Amino acid sequence: MFGYDNFVPLVLVNLLGIAGIVVWHIQGGNRPTGRLIVQILFFTSMSLVLYMAGIAPHQPDGIYTQGFGALLSKSARILWWTHLAWTIIGFIQIYVRLNRKPREAHLIQDMAIAVIYLGVALSVIGFVFGMPVGTLVATSGVIAVIFGLALQNTLGDVFSGVALTLGRAYALGDWVQLTDGTEGRVIETNWRSTNLLTVTHNVVVLPNSILAKQGVTNLSRPDETHQITLRVRIAATQRPRLVEEVMRSVLQASVLIIKSPPPVVAIKAIDAIAIEVELQFRVDSVAIRTPAKNEIVDLLHDQCRASGLSLAMPAEGLAFVPALIANQYPAVSNHTHSSRPV
Repeated sequence: MFGYDNFVPLVLVNLLGIAGIVVWHIQGGNRPTGRLIVQILFFTSMSLVLYMAGIAPHQPDGIYTQGFGALLSKSARILWWTHLAWTIIGFIQIYVRLNRKPREAHLIQDMAIAVIYLGVALSVIGFVFGMPVGTLVATSGVIAVIFGLALQNTLGDVFSGVALTLGRAYALGDWVQLTDGTEGRVIETNWRSTNLLTVTHNVVVLPNSILAKQGVTNLSRPDETHQITLRVRIAATQRPRLVEEVMRSVLQASVLIIKSPPPVVAIKAIDAIAIEVELQFRVDSVAIRTPAKNEIVDLLHDQCRASGLSLAMPAEGLAFVPALIANQYPAVSNHTHSSRPV
């Protein structure tokens, strides 16, 4: 025990607190485990000194009320509360790293740290300086209402970010598509906004409140694979079975699409002009869908030429080219002319 003279333990606590701050900053944020261990050692040493001296950090000092002794007493208590906050924050950061959920953990960590610092600040005001915390909280509530009205949009983004985080609609690295057509890979998310990296290598910054109001399609779940549908119109001069075989050879020759599950060739429609075929295939990720589609189109052109198949005109363009139809489909043209009234 140090007895009733608490001057020496207060000096020792101040020295330990300052040394802990210096070591805390020297270690940096790249070594959270080592920083936490050192922080626990300093906090435990400060608590032990205060306990042996009979000093309660949660109570105002009744011995040194003015002068240099009062300054030492208040600074020792402030340093103790500060190291308590840092120790708790250190445990939270270790938990976040072990949890391995960077996006969700980042927001939760920020919320927890804000609550810890607020609690420590109120504790210092009430226990160290002896001020009425209840009155301060009531006054702060009025100020908070004023700030809330002034920052409605910002607060809307913050709460929307929390809702999106808890809903886990997407994570860092996911490829998402919005109802307005915007799509990209999530590269950053914070309290205010979410950043998407588009295929044109531009960064789209979306406020969380706007993002929460739109429908979000996560193209990276349940996996990164993405299905592509390509419709082709083949001139109805060959049997549908031959058209199907040629389309399957096109899909088998591709090196950019996934072969498991196997791609699908579906004959959707047939008329006197064309056979409409739909090719359904998957790629490893959204990022390579354009190269894969270009490869399929190139292979389709070569295979159709080699097999004697011709591409048919779009259905909406047939009414504007009667001469071309007459040359390509004489039977249809003759039938049409013979049906006219004399």
